[in-house]
Amino acid sequence: MKLNLQELANQENWLAKGYQLPQFDIEAVRARTVAEPMWIHFGAGNIFRAFPATVHQKLLNQGLCDRGIIVGEAFDEEILDRAYTPFDNLSVTVSLNSDGSLEKEVVASVVHTVKPSTDMDEMIRIFQAPSLQMVSFTITEKGYSVKGADGSYLKWIAADFDALPEQRSLSLVSLLTYLMYRRYLAGQQPVALVSMDNCSHNGTMLYDAVMTFVNEWQKRGLVELGFAGYLNNPEKVSFNWSMIDKITPRPSDVVKKTLEADGFEDTELIITAKNTFTAAFVNAEPTQYLVVEDWFPNGRPALEKGGVLFTDRETVDKIETMKVTTCLNPLHTIMAIYGCLLNLPTIADIAADPQLKTFIEKVGYDESMPVVVDPGVIKPMDFIRTVIEVRFPNPYLPDAPQRIATDTSQKIPVRFGQTLKAYIKRGQGEEKNLKYIPLFFAGWLRYLLAVDDHGQVMQLSSDPMLEELQTKLAGIELGSEGPFEATLLAILANDRIFGVDLVAQGIAPLVLSYFKELVAGPGAVRATLVKYL
Repeated sequence: MKLNLQELANQENWLAKGYQLPQFDIEAVRARTVAEPMWIHFGAGNIFRAFPATVHQKLLNQGLCDRGIIVGEAFDEEILDRAYTPFDNLSVTVSLNSDGSLEKEVVASVVHTVKPSTDMDEMIRIFQAPSLQMVSFTITEKGYSVKGADGSYLKWIAADFDALPEQRSLSLVSLLTYLMYRRYLAGQQPVALVSMDNCSHNGTMLYDAVMTFVNEWQKRGLVELGFAGYLNNPEKVSFNWSMIDKITPRPSDVVKKTLEADGFEDTELIITAKNTFTAAFVNAEPTQYLVVEDWFPNGRPALEKGGVLFTDRETVDKIETMKVTTCLNPLHTIMAIYGCLLNLPTIADIAADPQLKTFIEKVGYDESMPVVVDPGVIKPMDFIRTVIEVRFPNPYLPDAPQRIATDTSQKIPVRFGQTLKAYIKRGQGEEKNLKYIPLFFAGWLRYLLAVDDHGQVMQLSSDPMLEELQTKLAGIELGSEGPFEATLLAILANDRIFGVDLVAQGIAPLVLSYFKELVAGPGAVRATLVKYL
């Protein structure tokens, strides 16, 4: 079985192997979508295909919507070239249940793709369409970054300040801002801009990034003054907040072999030149949450029929804060960094490690839950207990710590900094008594040395600050005895990395103490964990 529309017509073959199939006329939906675009999504990666795309397929299957999703990719166009176009934009989504069973579905809700290098005119046409209701994003936290740790604009951001990116932009945000300008010029049609990325206040992050370009272009006389007013008119443009939660590992070799046993042929595991891991299939856990602020100036598809929760901004914020800063993401990051150091291959293996399980329990239950925000509609203790006891230990979810360790410098201010700020805001000095969050900070600095606990060189996951941080840590190696203050204090004082100035808040001394123990030699990471956990 090959993944394309022609082969999909032979439904018996797929059904006999247990695949759920689209229950709608794909070509008719595609024609309507191209004629009257409703939803364009940027970020063609695995989380989008495993979650929003499958949710929308439920609507299409039930006849609750007559148009599909258009996917745009500006950061890594190779994803479209290798994982979408050859398969007629179809994908296979595999849900990995904790009992070892698999649920397989051919997803056809993506019916059109565009990329700025070749399709700029088509992208402009889509953005000028009065029918366009929603532009959504899964571009990771770093996709919204416009400044580096030193506070200056990133070079690929500043490069788009002096002229409108009419042919090709260097960043997705500049491309989006330009396309929104074309929508403004075409009649100021309303639309919702919906970040679905896994970060706090994601809609505001998107707004701030867009307004960076608007302000710079206005200074240079490149856009009309009314453009800013359009973007700031809540009846015209929304920058919705959302919370998304679904563990979506890289395509798994185990799943690949299972699909091959079905006779499915298109199982190549693809790594693009930009180090994106993709395939014609995606694998993910069955648990999923998507909560979106219900603010859609031009209407929206009835995604609540597919399980999406729509609510007000305050509730989204509470749910998202609960997950991103307390109940899941910080624990995931701790497991990733220490899992890499200890050469543990999967999150399930890490969850089974006695010290690391205790570590995440201490950070989660003891240090984070006291300042958790309770959203009311989801109980934080139930959520975190399910994460620690059910979701992380799922042995059939082959999630690698290296995937989660990607872009850690961009994640720390949200995943840990918000908890520190909550303690500081209480004004009782409790942040100085934290023991386990500082142990994570020390472990991350130890990880940046690129040597595992056996003393072997290890490859670090990509991170926009990796080169800068490793340069600052140059000279420290396994067995170094310090003192480390001259090197580390400048890093620990950087509130862009940690969310707060760890030196000013009195947290740095404990981080330094832990770091000294962690770099003592081979086996020091394990010894430190045993000592404190």
